[in-house]
Amino acid sequence: MITAVVTFKIPPGTTRAQWLEHIKQVATRFQDVPGLIRKQFLFSEAGIAGGVYLWETREAAEACYRGPWRDNVRKIAGADPDIVWFDTQIVVDNESQEIRIAA
Repeated sequence: MITAVVTFKIPPGTTRAQWLEHIKQVATRFQDVPGLIRKQFLFSEAGIAGGVYLWETREAAEACYRGPWRDNVRKIAGADPDIVWFDTQIVVDNESQEIRIAA
């Protein structure tokens, strides 16, 4: 498994409520994305937004981050996002009471 922490600048003055409305509209786009296990949307009052993505593989993540996804981020941020990659060896899921170990 791999975790990608993606961040980008959002338009100045964007409020938490405005960002919430935006992500409500786009959240369904992340359902059924091949290889995506989980996505958490991020927002900071400092004008930074993004997501924490848990992927089955880096290849699946990179496939998603090309094309329309990157184009949409560029429209919002005016630049490419910053992506930091982390090898994810174990995930503790308290909601499902499972511990998932990477293959």
